[in-house]
Parts: sequence; structure tokens; C-alpha cells
Amino acid sequence: MARKKSSGAGGVLGVLLLGVLAMLAAIPKEVWVLIGLLGIALIVLYIYRKANTSTPVAPTSMPQQAGAVVQGPGNASSIQRQATAPYTPSTTDDLTTVAIAPPAAPKASAHRLPPSPAGMGPGRWIPPGQDVEVAGVSISGGFVYVGTSLKTPAGVIDPCLINPSLPLAATGDFKERQFGYWPSYADVPPAARRAYLTWLAGGRQAPEADIGFVFLFFYGLERRAVIEASDDPVARADWPAIAQELRRLLKIYGSKSGSFQRYATELLGMISLTEADGKLYQKRLPDLARGFEVPIHVKLALGQAAIDGVPVPSNVALAWAKHDPNLILRTPAQRCPEQFDALFSLRYFSAFGAGLVLPRNRTKLKFVYRPASSAFQGVRDVTLEFGDTPDVTVLTGPRKKLADFVESVQSELDAYSRFVGRQPEAKDSLEALLLLPAPLWPSVAQAALERLKVNMSDDVVVLAFQDLLANLGASTGFTKEKTIALARALKAVGVGLAPDVLDGARPPKPEDPVALFLASTSDSASSSTPAYQAALLTLQLSSAVAAADGDFGDAEAKHLKDQVMSWTHLSGPHLQRLQAHLRLLKQVPASLSSLKKRLDPLDLAAKDVIGRFMATLAQADGSVSPAELKMLEKAYAALGLDPKRVITDVHAASTHTHGTPASPAKAKVASLALDVSKIAALQEESSQVSALLASIFVDEAEAHPASAATQAEPVDAAEATLMGLDVAHTAFARMLLSRPSWTSSELEGIAADLELMLSGALERINDASFDAYGLPFIEGEDPAEVNIEVLEKLEA
Repeated sequence: MARKKSSGAGGVLGVLLLGVLAMLAAIPKEVWVLIGLLGIALIVLYIYRKANTSTPVAPTSMPQQAGAVVQGPGNASSIQRQATAPYTPSTTDDLTTVAIAPPAAPKASAHRLPPSPAGMGPGRWIPPGQDVEVAGVSISGGFVYVGTSLKTPAGVIDPCLINPSLPLAATGDFKERQFGYWPSYADVPPAARRAYLTWLAGGRQAPEADIGFVFLFFYGLERRAVIEASDDPVARADWPAIAQELRRLLKIYGSKSGSFQRYATELLGMISLTEADGKLYQKRLPDLARGFEVPIHVKLALGQAAIDGVPVPSNVALAWAKHDPNLILRTPAQRCPEQFDALFSLRYFSAFGAGLVLPRNRTKLKFVYRPASSAFQGVRDVTLEFGDTPDVTVLTGPRKKLADFVESVQSELDAYSRFVGRQPEAKDSLEALLLLPAPLWPSVAQAALERLKVNMSDDVVVLAFQDLLANLGASTGFTKEKTIALARALKAVGVGLAPDVLDGARPPKPEDPVALFLASTSDSASSSTPAYQAALLTLQLSSAVAAADGDFGDAEAKHLKDQVMSWTHLSGPHLQRLQAHLRLLKQVPASLSSLKKRLDPLDLAAKDVIGRFMATLAQADGSVSPAELKMLEKAYAALGLDPKRVITDVHAASTHTHGTPASPAKAKVASLALDVSKIAALQEESSQVSALLASIFVDEAEAHPASAATQAEPVDAAEATLMGLDVAHTAFARMLLSRPSWTSSELEGIAADLELMLSGALERINDASFDAYGLPFIEGEDPAEVNIEVLEKLEA
């Protein structure tokens, strides 16, 4: 039974097993795959949990720090333990023991959300100087808003917002116009967004960029400076940086778009004004751009000056001149802005005294900011009012005065501007600087002038002309015109030049000595007056006589200097110039041959006075040598006087009895020893003689008054003379104009008929032509060519 029961039970189990197998075999294959996957997942989960709950064995090579705090898993308490020694067999037990380290504290489970992509979230202002990356494009410098949401006061997305979530094209060209008026970053095409980011990444400075991209950037500056700065001091702190950025943009894009120029200029003006306080005309004005109207900052400064009744300072007047669109700034002011500013300030007070005085007119000053961005829709215009402060820029009278003054300054810069236009690399050369007033010269040239002044210990310094040029940094040859320009520039800073090329003297050659002397900048005394020319001729003759013995000594020089100072009929500037000439003549005495042509026009009485003065001068050193007697004879011959009179006049001077003839025996003496005690009396006599000489020239000048008929008849100056020449030289010039060229023999014939020295006449005519038109009248030698341009100007 037992076996049967056992056999039956086994059969039943077998049947059941077969049934189970059959059932399993009937299960689809896909179900088995699913069950397998679930099993694998359960096994992985089990292994993971087992690993996290198992107690690790401390490695024997890493002892734990004493006093370490260890927190076990699932246990909130902390256990303080001493450090356990490294693994060692126990000496008290047959079993080997292992030191078990306490369970390590698990890492905190930081299930933090991943950070959002850069720029996502509310729009934020990227401050000046900071960088930001948008879609892989690095934008440096800040001044932009980045984010996904930035509302305008009207509740719409601000057009300036750069939204990183918006799609971008692979490429984009910022040179192309890709959107219309009032652009918005959110609405422009993806290619335009790419182009805009590329322009920003390039520093916002590509001059060829379409102005629409500049406006899109400008909208952000406008929002920060107006909307946010109205109630946020942090935003207001960005004003200076925004103003600087606006100036930079205006320099690049102001001329590209009149619209951008106006908007940016107005924003810049509003920022500069809100930062200003007090009397603006007493302060330095900010750097403002020229726009469609005078900046409000300048208007307020002018209005405050009008209210206070004070003259307008030169810097405020200059700002008005440079920013008033009704005033024309020609090429000189635009090409040479630094020189224009300096010359304006230099000439301002001579033109307006203490300054331009403005009346208080009825138009009151008011400023309304007109924004460019559509973000300002629904926002009231920013309006600034200034009480009774007038807007004087509407007045025509003051503006007309300023316009005339501006034109005079520009005209004075014309020559320098043309030179710089042709040779911009030579703008600091002496050749260029001579076209500017000396006070406008750069510091290096100014320092050279000051060194020259310091060297004038006795108010006069003599040096070679080439040394003078070297001191001033001249690197090229000097023409007559350049020499005249140099003399004019020196005169402007109180330095006179002898010979006086400004009044027709022959320009010195490089090796010739020149005299520099301290002179008044307001000296208007002409060197061409009869009295001065007579005095100079006397000095030149005197130097020739005094140097006849080969030694122009101190006694002769002192006598001549005393003589010069005794000529009270001459002005102070004339006396200064004569003393400089005397220093020059002491070094290089004049020759009679060079003076002869100037002596011929004098009448006999004047020549006689000069001759007797020569005789007096020869005795200044106490004796008259044979060489001096011989030189006196030559001087008398050059004057047209009888050379035999020399001995008589010398004896008359020595005895202080002019007109008393000397005996023939005494006339042949080799040397005349004179009583030195008589020199003072002779000097007094020579002073009287020089005064008489001056009176002769004055009488001569007044001896031929115009007839009543001539005075009554109006004469056209252009018909009477050419280029300010006298009658004789005008006749010569008119004759030259009748042909395009002349041979030298023909010119000599004309000059002889007109009783003119040919070389001197041609030189004088050319000088007049240069003064009038900046052109030579005649050029070349044989044949000589007449300049057709001068003829055209004379006929105009």
C-alpha cells in the first residue's frame, strides 16, 4: 500500500508536471521575452539595493582620522569614535579579527533640476563691459537685454530684447536691409537675427552695417536711459557709459543716417542735461554731436548767460558755432578741427571784447525728447522746461555776428587746409605751420620759439638764417614766400626779423645773418615810410664808412646806437628795428654798390645832409684814418656830391663849424687826430642832422599834394593801379600783360624807358601778385612767361 500510495502520488505529480509544462509551452514567445526582461530588472534592482545596504570593510591601508564623525545609513545619530589601527592579528584570541570601519556617510542625494539655457527667463540688462553668449555667439561689451520676456509699458515684448529661444539662420549679412521701420528682434527673420548677433559680436563698429541693426541696438540704450532710469538709480548710474557709447556710434553712423543722427543726438543731449546743474556757461561743456539743431545743453548755457547779462565765454560760443546747422562750417573747419577750435578761441576776444552779449528774447527754452523705439508707445513724451530761460538761438542778429566771425576764422585757415589736403603727412612741418598763426603751432615748435626769445639777452640776437630754420625744424628749402610767412609768424609772437622782408627787403640766403629782436605783437609801423627809409639808409651808409678801416669798432657802434635813439621823429617800433639792423650791419656792413640805386631818388639837399653826417660819424672813434677818408670820398661820389668836399666837411665837423673851408695843405693830411672831448658835441650835432634829414623826407612827401581836380574826381582804384602798385610799376605790369612772354632784352628796354631797375621791378610786381592772389605774376628768365591765371583774376 505503501508502495501503491507512493506510486499513485508520483503519477499524479507527473501528470501535474506535464500539465504545467504544456501550459508553459502554450505561452507565446513574446510573453517569455517580457517575463525575462522583468526578471532582469528585478535582479538589477536587488543588486543595487544590496550594494547600498551592505557594510563595507575598511581598507587596512587608509587609517581613519581621530575624532571623525561617521553617520551610518538610515541612522540619524552620529557616533564619535577614536581611530582604529590598521589591520593586525589579535594576540589575545586564536581567531584572527579584522577591524571594521564604521559605515561611510552616503553622499547627499541632490536631485537638482538642470540649469536653464543661458538667457532664458525674464529679460535682463547686460551692463556695460560685461559679456554674454547667445546661441554660441559671444557678445562683448554689454548694453543689451537678453531673455525670453521683457514687457514695454504698453504690455508687449520690447523690440530690443534678444530672445535666445527664437530660431536663428545659419548665416546672416548685416550689410543688407532685412526688415522695415520699427524693427523688433522677435519679429525679424531668423537670418536678420543671425546678422544682428554677428554685428554685435564684431563690436558694433562695422561702418557698412545697415542702419536698421544700429537702431535695434539703440532701442536698448533708449529703454535703459529713459524708461528704467526714471525710477531706478542703478539704471541712472549707466548714463555716463551710455553717453559715451552714443558718441561712439554717432562718429561711425551719424553721417550714414540723418534719422539716427537726430535720435541719438537728442538722447545724448537729454542725458548730458539731466546730469548738469548750476551755471552751465561757467563749466566745461560735454562732447556733443552736431545734429539738426543746437543741443539743448548749449541752448541752456546760452540762455543762462543771457538771463545773467554776462558775455558768452569763448568755449560756449565755439560750441554754438560748431553745432548750429544754420552756420556753415566749410572744409577748413571740418578738415582741421583742432586748428579751427584753437583759432576761434584765439580771435574771439579781439572780435567781441569780453564776449558776445545776448539779449533776453521772448521765446522760452523747452526740450521734448522724441523716442525712436516703439516701446515708448503709450508713454508720455519726456519734457523739460526751464522757466524764463530764453532760447537765444532763434535770434538772427547774434547768429549773424557769429556767422561772420566763423567765416573769418575759416578764411584764415584756408591756406593751411589746402596744404593739409594735398600733403596730410606734412601737417606738422614748418612749411605747413607757417600757414598758421604761431600761437597755434605744436608744443615742440612753440618751445623752439621760446628758446630764441631767451637768447635775446639784450633784445637782439644775430644768427645765420639756416640756423634759424634748423632751430624751428625746417627740413626743406625756403622760398621767398615761405620766408615772408615765417616773418609774419614770428611777428605774431613778438619777434621781429631783420632784414624786414614784410616790407620788401630781399629775403636772406641760408648763409646770410639775420637779426631777431623782441617786438610788440601790435606793431603796425611800416618800414616803407620815408622817415624810416631815410634813417635806415643813413645807418647803412654809416656802417660802410665806419667799417672802411676794417674795424667797425665799439665806439662807432655806440655812436650809431646813440644816434638811432636820438631820432625822436621815429616811433618806438621803428627804433627797435633800427637797433636790430645796426647789430646786423656791425656783423655784415652794407656795401655802397648795393645802396646806390636807393640814393639816386634823393634831392641834393638831402644828399648834402647825409654827406655831412658821414663826415661827423667818421670821427666817432677820435680819429679819421686814410681808409675812412677814402671811403667817405666814395660815399660822397655815390651821393652825387663832390668827393673833394670830404676834407672840408671833416674839418668843419671837427671844429664844429660847418661851412668853413679847410686849407689845401690840411686836406692832404694822412690822418686827422681829433680831440675826444669834442665827440659829445659832434654826436649832438649828428642828432640835429638826423632830425633835419627826417624833416626833408617829410617835406618831400608833403610837397606834392594832389590837385583839386584830382581830389574831386572819383577814380576807380582797379583802373588807377594794379595790385596796390605805384604808377610806374603798374605801367610796367600792364605792359607785361599785353604779351604771354618776353625776352630779357625786351624787358630791359621797358624797364629803361620807365626808369626802373629791371630785377627790382620784376621782384616788386611778383610780390604784389603773391600778396593779392598767391600766384607769381611772371616766371622764367629768357623768355619770361606771364601767368595767365593772374590775368584772369584781374579781369574778373
